[in-house]
Amino acid sequence: MEIGKFNLIKTEGRARRGEFCTAHGVVQTPVFQNVGTAGAIKGAVDAFDLKELGCQIELSNTYHLHVRPGDQIVRQMGGLHKFMRWDGPILTDSGGFQVFSLAGLRKISEEGVTFASHLDGRRIFMGPEESMRIQSNLGSDIAMAFDECVENPAPYDYAKASCERTLRWLARCKAEHDRLNALPDTINPRQMLFGINQGATYADLRTWHMQEIAKLDCDGYAIGGLAVGEPTDVMYDIIEKVEPYMPADKPRYLMGVGTPSNIIEGVARGVDFFDCVMPARNARHGKLFTWSGTLNIKNAKYKLDEGAIDPECDCPVCRNFSRAYLRHLFTTEEMLAMRLAVMHNLYFYNQLTQRIRDSLDQDCFEEFRGAYSKKLAERV
Repeated sequence: MEIGKFNLIKTEGRARRGEFCTAHGVVQTPVFQNVGTAGAIKGAVDAFDLKELGCQIELSNTYHLHVRPGDQIVRQMGGLHKFMRWDGPILTDSGGFQVFSLAGLRKISEEGVTFASHLDGRRIFMGPEESMRIQSNLGSDIAMAFDECVENPAPYDYAKASCERTLRWLARCKAEHDRLNALPDTINPRQMLFGINQGATYADLRTWHMQEIAKLDCDGYAIGGLAVGEPTDVMYDIIEKVEPYMPADKPRYLMGVGTPSNIIEGVARGVDFFDCVMPARNARHGKLFTWSGTLNIKNAKYKLDEGAIDPECDCPVCRNFSRAYLRHLFTTEEMLAMRLAVMHNLYFYNQLTQRIRDSLDQDCFEEFRGAYSKKLAERV
């Protein structure tokens, strides 16, 4: 398979089963990307653990790696793959979301965004070209276009102007990305570029923007700016409105989503790629995902529980440790508590997408959806 090729194997309704070829391997879709913001999964999980947990793609953050240790340093270390010792595909987000969510004082212009670092307050400028250069230095397989993520709800006129600017920024991203890939000393000259659909919760802006960015022929397309406070049914409605305008021969990525139920419902609406900090973040607070729903391992009822976190799970944690032990680790604030909990939740998410793929292969996705979409949102 040639790099950048998306092979659509089969469909069931709008749900899609496919595979996507990158410079560091073929990704089976639908897929969940494991979020290692600064080049590591929070919770003391390394690249070798990710292999054991069934991870296909690792996702790192352009903004955070630019601030520390610096993308030039990562480049000098041979790129992010070599730096963190992960040999599979890597996606880097553009830094746009962090610029708009972390930076207090910021000034948006046609050139880009000037903002204060969340670490030391120093002034940083980032625009389409800067984002592409940083991601080129990191050497990821998939670079995300620099976009503006507006808050929901946003005034219509602002969302419209932002959409139009994000479209102009994408054209600049593409030109700079092509230039960087052609340089003789580029870390990963086969890096791909995904465009991002914006438009807040306005269906007309979303569909117009999707039609326009599709003309720029990116390697894949993402729906951004959702799961930021709007009701879930509004998010689903936007996906349904946008999906018909997303090229069928390119991967589709729903950014920052979400719960197990969100992923199942996203697949049902034609999405291929997902990412979310939720499995690792929830794990660090003792909230664990199981095939019967979610549980809080800190609860007193698990004090003498010899069972695994999830009897249906065969992750390294469930194979070796009891609920009682894990609860004890959280109670005594042992670092191991977070590591084991994060490992379990990431394994669960990777297994979830594996089971979704299996159900699509066996033409029974709707049956799987009916059995698990609501169930996985319940508390044990």
